[in-house]
Amino acid sequence: MSAQWMTVLTVYIFLYGRVYLALSGLDHSISRQARFLGNTALDAALNAQFLVQIGVFTAVPMIMGFILELGLMKAIFSFITMQLQFCSVFFTFSLGTRTHYFGRTILHGGAKYRATGRGFVVRHIKFADNYRLYSRSHFVKALEVALLLIVYIAYGYTKGGSSSFILLTISSWIMVISWLFAPYIFNPSGFEWQKTVEDFDDWTNWLFYKGGVGVKGENSWESWWEEEQAHIQTFRGRILETILSLRFLLFQYGIVYKLKITAHNTSLAMYGFSWIVLLVMVLLFKLFTATPRKSTALPIFIRFLQGLLAIGIIAAIACLIGFTDFTIADLFASALAFLATGWCILCLAITWKRVVKTLGLWDSVREISRMYDAGMGAVIFAPIVFFSWFPFVSTFQSRILFNQAFSRGLEISLILAGNKANQES
Repeated sequence: MSAQWMTVLTVYIFLYGRVYLALSGLDHSISRQARFLGNTALDAALNAQFLVQIGVFTAVPMIMGFILELGLMKAIFSFITMQLQFCSVFFTFSLGTRTHYFGRTILHGGAKYRATGRGFVVRHIKFADNYRLYSRSHFVKALEVALLLIVYIAYGYTKGGSSSFILLTISSWIMVISWLFAPYIFNPSGFEWQKTVEDFDDWTNWLFYKGGVGVKGENSWESWWEEEQAHIQTFRGRILETILSLRFLLFQYGIVYKLKITAHNTSLAMYGFSWIVLLVMVLLFKLFTATPRKSTALPIFIRFLQGLLAIGIIAAIACLIGFTDFTIADLFASALAFLATGWCILCLAITWKRVVKTLGLWDSVREISRMYDAGMGAVIFAPIVFFSWFPFVSTFQSRILFNQAFSRGLEISLILAGNKANQES
């Protein structure tokens, strides 16, 4: 368990190190100085280290386990067969599960048995159920790694260009895809269109259902969100959570000085101005999500004001792009930076829940958290919807998960279910 936790921790530390080198410009300056002096050892060591630690190192536990259990030759054939069955995806996903709960136990204590679900399950698991189970343990971490990789590709420097970026980051992208989509790849009928439509309806009902006393997390997002904070109990745990959450501020601090509109201005005033922009965005979010009572005359005025604000925001962005050095790339980079900073603020607010409630800001924190979960769910759900449009994807998935006879029976049952629904309608 500790070895697997250290494997993922090493990936995180090294990725944050590479992002720091990219945002600070040290990777480019080191490579340039090495070429100027004719000493390319450091440059080669950096790229080789990235390839080894992020590429091969993540697969070492699985490969060594096969060799120890089966021997070298059988391990090679078993490894090839398992790749064709997406077993590496499942292994990588289970690696994230063990890492999450092992790390939570170190931070907050409360070690206990965690059921891993080894039973043979052929029933379809709803999208909302999978999201509740794996949101904080896998999806958030996968999107964090994806953000690190995007920043590194956008601002990093590699001697070989884009091909080197692809070779050096492909295994990390595989880890991201595994953590995001493994529950749905191995979910029976996960790409069947009827199930996808039902999952979307169930997901939206759960997301916007109001919580309350006696409402379970499986029925309401608000109740589930409160349950997810139950492990933060001790003062030591709050301090450690605070320290870890501050890592998300690296994105905003580094990206602000990489924008073309800043003209390489490295003063702290630019960083302070970015916080003012973030505060304005939060206030705009509050205005756009304001829902006054229908019994008053305010709803029409609020909707009119929201429309004017939307038009004003679009016009302001167009003017910035047209009359200043602000570019569309800067717009996307700023969005990534503010998303990371917003998540940091949410983590800190949840950690110090009592203080935030005293200040009367807890309702705002809850609504912003709902927006983040809605966004994460949309990112994960969109590819599922896309692949559900093609019937052969569902057939291919069933053939991978089950044997040929069971797959044929499953297809026939879906056809009969569709005919029954048509007759009833």
